[in-house]
Amino acid sequence: MESYEKYFEANKLLWNQRTKIHKDSAFYNRKGFLAGDDVLTPIELTALGSVAGKSMLHLQCHFGLDSLNWQRLGARVTGVDLSDEAIREAQHLNVALQMEANFICCNVYDLKKHLDKKFDIVFTSYGTIGWLPDLDKWADIIAHFVKDDGVFFMADFHPVVWMFDDDFTKIQYAYNNREVIKTDKSGTYTDPNAAIHLAEYGWNHSISEILNALIQHGLHIENFNEFMYAPYSCFAHSIEVEKNKWQIKGLENKIPMVYSLLARKQ
Repeated sequence: MESYEKYFEANKLLWNQRTKIHKDSAFYNRKGFLAGDDVLTPIELTALGSVAGKSMLHLQCHFGLDSLNWQRLGARVTGVDLSDEAIREAQHLNVALQMEANFICCNVYDLKKHLDKKFDIVFTSYGTIGWLPDLDKWADIIAHFVKDDGVFFMADFHPVVWMFDDDFTKIQYAYNNREVIKTDKSGTYTDPNAAIHLAEYGWNHSISEILNALIQHGLHIENFNEFMYAPYSCFAHSIEVEKNKWQIKGLENKIPMVYSLLARKQ
């Protein structure tokens, strides 16, 4: 793990800066959420159904809006994120909304040092595992914290999307990139003109790598779905083909944008 620490520290700095921009952005719709809107998408809401009375661990929760949405729907939620700025904002929202969610600031890989509990549901979504170099360690964390007969659910951007350059003009990266990918970014997906100029470090993971990591840690894949749209407009040249369904102009209905899976611990 030590060889990755410099990447984790750089990404933590990046996400601390992004959180300051994201928390008040229209993209995340905190104002709407505070007024009672759901910020979760139909993909995860449909897949998980009622969560009332269930315990949930939300991995890589950013500043907690989705976590608190699940809490408002009746789950008992613990959110985890690497960014201390994000966790501070999540805790602030938790208090402001008079909720009882729990938030932990740590690297997902280190979670066993900070939490001793099992959960009915482990959840993660949208732009998460690309920040993790080792999916075997990730799947081990999931298997450790989910109860027997509990479920793991994830929705994320499809690995095909991450093969393209930022402008979607060419294939730039391997489908399953085993080496770290360094990119120098300006701005952020909620505001391309934001005064953030930092390097980020990520890894591309294939569908087979994701599924096999989970299977090898005792999680049975109950369903897997691919979607030809993204529920967010966070890529260059995105066009809304239906309400809240976004594709890349010129690649409409040609590449999958998102996948989801539900797995049960046996």
